Amino acid sequence: MAEHKWKAAEEYGFHHAWTYDHMGWRSLVDGPWFGAVPTLAAAASVTGTIRLGTLVASPNFRHPVPFARELLALDDLSDGRFTLGVGAGGVGYDTEVMGGPPAGSRQGRFEEFVAALDLLLAQERTTFSGAHYEIRDARSAPGCVQRPRLPFVVAANGPKAMGVAAKYGTGWVTTGPETDDETAWWDGVAAMTARFREVLAGIGRAKESIDFHLNADSCPVYSLTSVDRFREVAGRARELGFTDLVVHWPRADGVYAGSEAVLERVAADVLPELVGS
Repeated sequence: MAEHKWKAAEEYGFHHAWTYDHMGWRSLVDGPWFGAVPTLAAAASVTGTIRLGTLVASPNFRHPVPFARELLALDDLSDGRFTLGVGAGGVGYDTEVMGGPPAGSRQGRFEEFVAALDLLLAQERTTFSGAHYEIRDARSAPGCVQRPRLPFVVAANGPKAMGVAAKYGTGWVTTGPETDDETAWWDGVAAMTARFREVLAGIGRAKESIDFHLNADSCPVYSLTSVDRFREVAGRARELGFTDLVVHWPRADGVYAGSEAVLERVAADVLPELVGS
C-alpha cells in the first residue's frame, strides 16, 4: 500500500490498518508485492495514532525467534501501536513457492508458533522445546513497548484454532466459511461466533475480554460496493457481536475492485455513526 494510503486511513478516522503477510496471494501473485515487516515500518514512520498490524502472519515461512525480533522493532518504531495478527496459514502459494508445506501438523505448528511468540515477547530469556520448534536461551531485550507484550489478534475458524485465540488473543478474527452464497456465509459466521463464545466459556474467559474482528470481504459481496452496502455489513456484524470490522482498500480492477469515493463517503458519513453509537 502506498504511503499516502496509510496516512489517509489515519486521517479518515479508522482505528487500525493492516497488511497481508504473504509471499503472494491468489490472482495478485504476479503484481507488486512487498514484505510486511518493512512495509509496516514505513507505515509507522508516516502515521502517529492508528494501530498497525499483520492480518495475518503465519508459521508458513517464519521461525518465532527471528520473527520476535522483527516484532519488537515494529512495536518500538510505532511507539506501541503494533498488533500481531497471526494465523495457521493456508496451503496456497505461500507453501508451494517454498517447495510444499512443512512436515507435520499445520495446527500443531501454529499452536507452538503462537505459544513461543507469547514467551519470546513477554520475557527476557526463553527456552522452548516442542515438536516443531526448539529455542535455547533466546534473548528478547529490550522487550515490547506494550507490556507485558504486544497484543495478538488470532485468526481462527475451527475449534482447535479457536482454542489458541481464546488462550492467547487480545482479539479473535474470522473470515467465515468458504462459499459463494452470501446467506450461507453470514449463517456460517453466526455459527462460528457462537462456537467461539462456547470456547471462551469453556476456559472461563468473559467474551467482553476479547475483541471480535470480522474480515468482511471474505463475504462473496465486497463490503465497499456502495455506502449502503457497507452500512448493511457493519450492522449485521454488530448484531452478531463483532467489535471490529476489517475491509479492503478499493482496487482499480480485479479482486476488491471498487471506488475510493465510496471509501471516502464511508469515512465521512458512516464511521462517525459507528463510533458514536
